[in-house]
Amino acid sequence: MENRTALERLDEKIEQILEKCESLKNENESLRAEIVTLKAHEELKNSEIEKLMEENSMKDLEIEEIVSKLENILG
Repeated sequence: MENRTALERLDEKIEQILEKCESLKNENESLRAEIVTLKAHEELKNSEIEKLMEENSMKDLEIEEIVSKLENILG
């Protein structure tokens, strides 16, 4: 059985805490970078959605114009 002093055990626990702290810092940095990337992707998707909605609205207007012309032709 290993006879370690209280100071040695304390030193070991502090080292474990520091390692865990460093690990959590690294994970936090990684998650922050992932959030930035995801936000950029979200912006691109939102922009594309807005563009497609505008195109859809324009197509609806074109359809309305065609229907109006047909109604005028048919009386």
